[in-house]
Amino acid sequence: MKVGIPRALLYYYYYPFWKTFFDALSVETVVSRPTSKVIVNKGIEVSVPEICVPIKVFAGHVASIVDQVDYIFIPRMVSISKNEFFCPKFMGLPDMVKYTVPGAADKILSPKIQSDNDSISNPKYYAEVKRVLGISSWELQRALAKAEKAWQKFRQLSKDGYVLSDALKIFEGEPLKQEISKNNEDVVTIGLMGYVYDIYDEFVSMNVIEKLKESGVKIITFEMLEEKQLLKSLQFMKKQLFWTFSNKLLGAGYHFYHDPEVDGVIQVTAFGCGPDSMIGKMMELDSGAYDKPFMTVRVDEHTGESHLQTRVEAFVDMIRRKNRERGGGIQYESNLSIHGNNAGL
Repeated sequence: MKVGIPRALLYYYYYPFWKTFFDALSVETVVSRPTSKVIVNKGIEVSVPEICVPIKVFAGHVASIVDQVDYIFIPRMVSISKNEFFCPKFMGLPDMVKYTVPGAADKILSPKIQSDNDSISNPKYYAEVKRVLGISSWELQRALAKAEKAWQKFRQLSKDGYVLSDALKIFEGEPLKQEISKNNEDVVTIGLMGYVYDIYDEFVSMNVIEKLKESGVKIITFEMLEEKQLLKSLQFMKKQLFWTFSNKLLGAGYHFYHDPEVDGVIQVTAFGCGPDSMIGKMMELDSGAYDKPFMTVRVDEHTGESHLQTRVEAFVDMIRRKNRERGGGIQYESNLSIHGNNAGL
């Protein structure tokens, strides 16, 4: 039996769990290839125009492997935090794929995940998987225990300072490029805000991670922070957001503003994301109060890579000048926005 895993959305957060889980059950997994123009165009073709870019990309990934597998693994992600939820598009994702991607209707394997924390290893979520694969309760529990152990090890890599793309390479046994020297006094630290499927999909984000690394930047993301740090940064809000990952991003953003080691903040967001539009505006309005520059990179299916390298370099150079002339009264623009309006993907 072959189970397909689309290389999109929460693949970047939970893939080590899913891969270890199916390996433990001796089920072959087929992961779609990295996002490309062909995959994006296929997703646009089968999706409604109004849906956001990440969902279109996901649909394209499903379409690229649906004929190669017996099942497509699309968990119905409801929540991973008490009294918070995923975006409704995540909750309805199995249904959207079922009725839009040709050939997927009878191949969707969609356990319902409704947890009160990031761990998704409770056997009660996987009754459908147990039934479809014909496995025993003991086999299910054993596989989930292995998956949880692998995923916790993967998460620790993030907390040790690795971006998720590097943590995934370590999980897969791939070599990493040399890290930026910590002795370099000119290193700029950037707090990078963005959902994992926006910043770690190299095609969607125009490989912003590598561009920052090439500019000599140390990157900090929300998944590198402890949950208590994220929650502490949101204590000023009388009521937090309903969406878990949006809260994580907002908590990380204000943590970056309070952290003296963070020199500036960049938000990568997909056009049409409602929660992100509010998060971005909050961060933009408060950047001056915290005396830290903030830049938004907005992507859609027509966004091109032209000028991104120049803009990132300009943003980082501006921060370097500020750091070098700290105390010298340098004037700088604290809010910049990059909108994708170049040639299409």
